[in-house]
Amino acid sequence: MNMQPLDWGIVVTLMAVLVWGAVTTKRYTRSVADFLAANRGGGRYLISVASSMAMVGVISLVWFFEINYEVGYVRYWWVLMQGPAFIVMAISGWVFYRYRQTRAMTLPQLFELRYSRNFRVFAGLVAFVAGIINFGIFPAVGARFFIAMCGLPTAFVVAGFSISTFVVLMLILLGTSVAFTLLGGQIAVMVTDFLQGVYCNIIFIAIIIFLLVTFSWDQISTVLLAAPAEKSLVHPFHIGQEEHFNFLYFVIDVLILFYGAASWQGTAGYNCAAKNAHEAKMAGILGQWRERVLLLIVLVVPICVLTFLEHPDFTDAATTVQDQLGAIESETLRNQTRAPLALGVLLPKGLLGLACAAMLAAFISTHDSYLHSWGSIFIQDVVLPFRERPFTPRQHLWLLRCSIIGVAVFIFAFSLFFTQTQYVSMFLAITGAIFMGGAGAVIIGGLYWKRGTTPAAWAAMITGCLLALLKVLVEQIELPTLLSGIDTPILGVGIAGVVLTKVNITGQEMTLISMVGSVTVYVLVSLLGPRTVFNMDKLLHRGKYKIAGDESVSLAEARTIWEKLGFSREFTGRDKLVTYITLGWPLVWTVIFVVVTAYNLVVDVPPESWLSFWHAYTWLVLVFAIGVTIWFTVGGYQDIRYLFRKLKSEAHDVTDDGRVSHEENDRVSPGRDE
Repeated sequence: MNMQPLDWGIVVTLMAVLVWGAVTTKRYTRSVADFLAANRGGGRYLISVASSMAMVGVISLVWFFEINYEVGYVRYWWVLMQGPAFIVMAISGWVFYRYRQTRAMTLPQLFELRYSRNFRVFAGLVAFVAGIINFGIFPAVGARFFIAMCGLPTAFVVAGFSISTFVVLMLILLGTSVAFTLLGGQIAVMVTDFLQGVYCNIIFIAIIIFLLVTFSWDQISTVLLAAPAEKSLVHPFHIGQEEHFNFLYFVIDVLILFYGAASWQGTAGYNCAAKNAHEAKMAGILGQWRERVLLLIVLVVPICVLTFLEHPDFTDAATTVQDQLGAIESETLRNQTRAPLALGVLLPKGLLGLACAAMLAAFISTHDSYLHSWGSIFIQDVVLPFRERPFTPRQHLWLLRCSIIGVAVFIFAFSLFFTQTQYVSMFLAITGAIFMGGAGAVIIGGLYWKRGTTPAAWAAMITGCLLALLKVLVEQIELPTLLSGIDTPILGVGIAGVVLTKVNITGQEMTLISMVGSVTVYVLVSLLGPRTVFNMDKLLHRGKYKIAGDESVSLAEARTIWEKLGFSREFTGRDKLVTYITLGWPLVWTVIFVVVTAYNLVVDVPPESWLSFWHAYTWLVLVFAIGVTIWFTVGGYQDIRYLFRKLKSEAHDVTDDGRVSHEENDRVSPGRDE
């Protein structure tokens, strides 16, 4: 076992702090709006840190460890293509601003407001099923991570019976996450995720510094330069033979940023928890620091693990890890456990405990957010629309909690029996596309195009769903072999299954196909069907429908070019300064990306020069990570104080439970609406 008493003491201490934070929130949860949306009291820093932590669980860390072990620094060059997209999305508040204006507490509730009740139920069911399948491997990946890093035995004996450590650990980890979620709903999730986010940011910085001091840049350089010429780990233009994480993979990532905004509902509670639409926009702006700076850990760890396993200076120490990896038959599981096995050997006593506690925080933050989201969506969007009379608040909260427990039971069973056959990122991409493939077109069309119709929404969602499901089917069974035994197969499914198998389309590529197909169908059905014009002002609470105290500004109300670009009258002087600083980072790197890319198209820059660039880049980002951590921590604690004051002082509206009245649903009107 790698963990010492000091390490376990650190883990127990963190858990005690988190339990205190969750229990503290319980008394504030008195209504459905409290449980689902923290009574819409979230500030920008609180939401930014907490939601970022919810998206950076152990599953995400393993995802990026796998990718960056294969492609090294190369990924970070092509990720710079996202810079312009981030800038446009941040200033405009792309999707999230309008979503918050609708005051919907779940995405399918928005679909009822915009399309129909039947479509809400259908979309809610698809989101729920896709979500829990996607969520299904999270406990397994997390449990294997902790077993590897802590050096736990695969089994232990109690009263003569051999008990699987994997099973027991999943039960403990899931049980903790469920308890946090049940205690205070979104309030508990948001507060504890913030505490975990602050802690993880600090510990990740400590781990990065330790690794960069332990491994000299000369040692790292030797290993990185030893990669095959066309699978370079440092030269972004020398990846021609990289099969999985190639140039197309990163291009699709950029498209997903726009298309998939707000569509993935694993952190749905955060999408509706902001004080107002402007605060949601500011949280989105600040969230850009997560990928750019705070996730430096997912680059440094795999680079140093690769150096540890491949450099001759560490041969003796690395032998133990290599032997353990060699004993794992599945390549998929070897990829997942490589980094935690190495960290368990590399990190000294004390720091290993801090790291284990940080990973535990990352596990809980993702699981409680996902449990809350998928459990809530099932009740709110599959069960609630069929109720003629509203539930009492007590009944409603009881059903939400039961649904959350049901989700936990499902993902435990799924993790126990499902066999993983591909990279985590590929599995999550294709299972996510079951819902997101069609939802992106439905969301963007519904929030930005008054000509979008309900039949178009149905067609787009079904198209995206079927294409993604087909890929999942092909991954799990030998579809061509299966079809060959059927006398009269369904021709379309048969041909598509064979094609997908033969050309070996990845989960990422299938996501792109689903997106393109759904957008095409949505536009065509809207244009070719009966002409309708939707009342967007009513949906977004603009004009005569504006809610008192809401300062949101529509594009039609913008008076200057800056307001039309997104800097509306809601922006204070401090807001503008924060925005300039935040967007200045991707803007500078976008200029560097364009200039250096153009230069490399003419001159083949040697890998050694790229290494020097990456060395400077690593330390620069680390310095910014320290500053951003301090900045967000101070701002987040101020937001928590505001949240608790709001929950104490403001009335809790028991009717604000996610139901859509018939009057609200009477929304389509002829003629122009702006």
